[in-house]
Amino acid sequence: MKNFADLDRSDRKILHELQNDGRLTNTALAARVNLSESACLRRTRNLEASGFIRGYVGLVDQARAGYPDNVLVQITLHSQQRDDLLAFEEAVRHVPEVMECYLMSGEADYLLRVIVRDAPDYERVYSRHLTGLPGVSRVHSSFTLRTVIKKTELPVRSAG
Repeated sequence: MKNFADLDRSDRKILHELQNDGRLTNTALAARVNLSESACLRRTRNLEASGFIRGYVGLVDQARAGYPDNVLVQITLHSQQRDDLLAFEEAVRHVPEVMECYLMSGEADYLLRVIVRDAPDYERVYSRHLTGLPGVSRVHSSFTLRTVIKKTELPVRSAG
């Protein structure tokens, strides 16, 4: 399996361009990365097959979709036993407003990014979903005030 260090300049250019515009035609992509169309298509398919490109999505504007607010939620469980962690992780996957969930080191066990319309909407998510998740001992919530930076592009340009 290829790892990131094995990618050459052309592969990295392809990844850069597709992260900025996943709807590029192969013809347009080939022109941007200075490859023939057949070489570009072959490389793109190889990047897909090797797992570097996991899929293609349309990024929906969160506020226009009715969820202008983000809440960062720290969750502490009663126990950190494997079964308890797995039960929490399985249940949290079913909360539609939870966009990201990370197992953490430090004081809290998990960090979640929850999207909501407003404070009353968060209260609904909090009382109906978060406090009822398996093993939850403590929930600490912080509303974000403003997004300063939010990237979707991973840095894939050549190092050095």
